[in-house]
Amino acid sequence: MQTEVFQGILIPFLGTTLGSACVLFMKNRLNQMVQRALTGFAAGVMVAASVWSLLIPAMEQSEPMGKLSFLPAAAGFWLGILFLLLLDRAVPHLHMNSSKAEGPKSSLQKQVLLVLAVTLHNLPEGMAVGVVYAGWLSGDAGITAMGALSLSLGIAIQNFPEGAIISMPLRAEGVSKGRAFLYGTLSGAVEPVGAALTILAAGFVVPLLPYLLSFAAGAMVYVVVEELIPEMSEGKHSNVGTVLFAAGFTVMMALDVALG
Repeated sequence: MQTEVFQGILIPFLGTTLGSACVLFMKNRLNQMVQRALTGFAAGVMVAASVWSLLIPAMEQSEPMGKLSFLPAAAGFWLGILFLLLLDRAVPHLHMNSSKAEGPKSSLQKQVLLVLAVTLHNLPEGMAVGVVYAGWLSGDAGITAMGALSLSLGIAIQNFPEGAIISMPLRAEGVSKGRAFLYGTLSGAVEPVGAALTILAAGFVVPLLPYLLSFAAGAMVYVVVEELIPEMSEGKHSNVGTVLFAAGFTVMMALDVALG
């Protein structure tokens, strides 16, 4: 069980690392069609995970409240939305074309701000993985190992293009390939750290699981609606992202229900 948890919290970090490694092998950015497909699939997985792996278990944990069992889930969900909303106001928006934003800062300064934005956005994602695994380890949260793993995989898929959009523009600004890869990789290092700290605090986490699970769901849905859906719908052939969104949603739903 410990091995499964360790692997699960490292999977999102692996996604960032693989994305950052694109700078070592590619001269240009990720192919737009591939980027759109990955983003759409990740969005579908994360929405389904928010429902089956986070919100439904949160309401099941609150069943003693009867018809009001939705209240902790609703409260936690809105806390997650508002937290990411405040985070977006504090740091630059994390869009794939952030490096093209206009303003008085130099292009390299914009890339540094983008690294900061990705890093800060990754922290609640890591905590979401930690909350799910803490719930699974507790044994009575209605969370399955497959549900937790699927959430990790969905975040990892999302992190792949994130790693690329950090490392490759840095390389274009004259940063060496090795340093560009390192900076991209380090932006994802906060995820396993956040997940591990959340699991270590399980004694405090488990009693608050209905709120924390739905908080993670709110954070995931915010990222999907604010960041992923606009990216998968941008430009020509936006239906590719839509179809892959549906595929990701279906895969996650099937895994969680059939194998849970």
